[in-house]
Amino acid sequence: MGPKTVKNAAGRLVPLEINGEPVIPFKGIGKHRPQGGKYSPPVPTCSDYPSDGNKVVKSLEVALRKCGLRSGMTISTHHHMRDGDLISNKIFEIASSMGVKNLVWFPSASFPCNDPVIKFLEDGTINRIEGSMNGPLGRFVSEGKMKGTAVLRSHGGRVQAIQDGEVKIDIAVMVAPTADPFGNAKGTGGKSSCGVIGYAKADSMYASRVIIVTDNLIDVPCYPMEIEGNYVDFVVVTDKIGIPEKIVSGTTQVTKSPDRLLIAELTASFLEKSGILRDGITMQAGAGGTSLAIAVFVSEILKNKGWKSKFGFGGSTKYMVEMLEEGQMGYILDAQAFDLDAVKSVENNPEHIPYPVFNAYNYHSKGNLTSMMDIMILGATEVDLNFNGNVVTHSDGYLLHGIGGWQNCLHARNVIIPVPLFRDRIPVIVDEVTTLCGPGELIDVIITERGIAINPLRKDLLKSIKGSGLPVRTIKELKEEAERICGKPQKPQFDEKIVAAIKWVDGTVLDVVRKLKTN
Repeated sequence: MGPKTVKNAAGRLVPLEINGEPVIPFKGIGKHRPQGGKYSPPVPTCSDYPSDGNKVVKSLEVALRKCGLRSGMTISTHHHMRDGDLISNKIFEIASSMGVKNLVWFPSASFPCNDPVIKFLEDGTINRIEGSMNGPLGRFVSEGKMKGTAVLRSHGGRVQAIQDGEVKIDIAVMVAPTADPFGNAKGTGGKSSCGVIGYAKADSMYASRVIIVTDNLIDVPCYPMEIEGNYVDFVVVTDKIGIPEKIVSGTTQVTKSPDRLLIAELTASFLEKSGILRDGITMQAGAGGTSLAIAVFVSEILKNKGWKSKFGFGGSTKYMVEMLEEGQMGYILDAQAFDLDAVKSVENNPEHIPYPVFNAYNYHSKGNLTSMMDIMILGATEVDLNFNGNVVTHSDGYLLHGIGGWQNCLHARNVIIPVPLFRDRIPVIVDEVTTLCGPGELIDVIITERGIAINPLRKDLLKSIKGSGLPVRTIKELKEEAERICGKPQKPQFDEKIVAAIKWVDGTVLDVVRKLKTN
């Protein structure tokens, strides 16, 4: 018998308890307001640390032992090295050799390089992952093989969980391309530069213990510092923290697909003809091939009209860097670098500014960056007739992606989702999304190669493109066309067992992922 479930404000059945802790079902957009103050870690004292400021210890194992690593702890890591990360897996190798069990891994994201942690999930070293997972890790969880229940949060939701005390980090292990013996650290310099390490900021401030691992130790001060040494317990120097060439993960080249290029061209045309695109706009686009093509088209429009984007928010790519260098963008505020051109730009251009998600996406704070953004270009695995979006599972029901900043970006003024009408002959627009990751009232426009659907709530946008010649259609018409071409696929079959919970940006439970029935 599974846990007791209730229907939340989105109409989804969600549990009242996850991993033995009570949770709050989704109440609706902006309806949940936490009470009380922010969580704070134990108060440290200077007398416990070297008077000369040198916190270097000889190995990661020594640092973990000095931090009191034991069973049941929560261990956090960040993902700025992306698929080039060489440290996260070592934490659990050490823990396993010590006989430590039932750890909670709390990464800002995981990548294929982290697939080896499956053996630590199998042997009980790790109880569960509270963070993104894909590939073999996602399959492992979807098939119900993980002992605990996964919890998926947006990047901003992760910050919310840390500062609200929903997740109490016992030990944060933060890699840094450059650091000093006191623990000041940054994302540039050395042989493993990844540009920025802003995902580590909240962890460093709120974790009970903090370890910095670097392969480039310099004299004090490491400046400009993204992590301040006052929050750091120990510094570990190792031969190599990561492979910079593997920072480039996913699609970081403009698409060559005629259909995807048509989607990109339609998106740029919609932005121009609707009046959304103008001088001084603020914008963010992703790193997928279609999004990059949109950035190229938008850049050309800005250049031709003599306009400039006030700033762009990244994940940054070489295409965003080109806009900055050629004068179509005033600044880049950067949460992570998606390619080595972006890494180099952070190192050399003072108008390319590290900007942590702690500042950009935090929902329980005094405002955040995303609500100030004019244009937000996002992807989705599925959207449905009510404009709801899914980014973590595909139509087969398997967990294949994390939420990333997707949910947080839905709070922008104009949220545009360019998607193909079908992938591998499976329609993207469905009656109801397999997993609800974002309520449809926050998604404004769906753009496909066969037409544009505008959310009926956005009467202003419908009015703005009247007579524009753009191929505007209802979302129902687009769905029906996809099904005429591809047929209607069978829905995946699930057991009752809940394998993952989808948190909304305020910490409430929006949906769950159930174990797949497999033959």
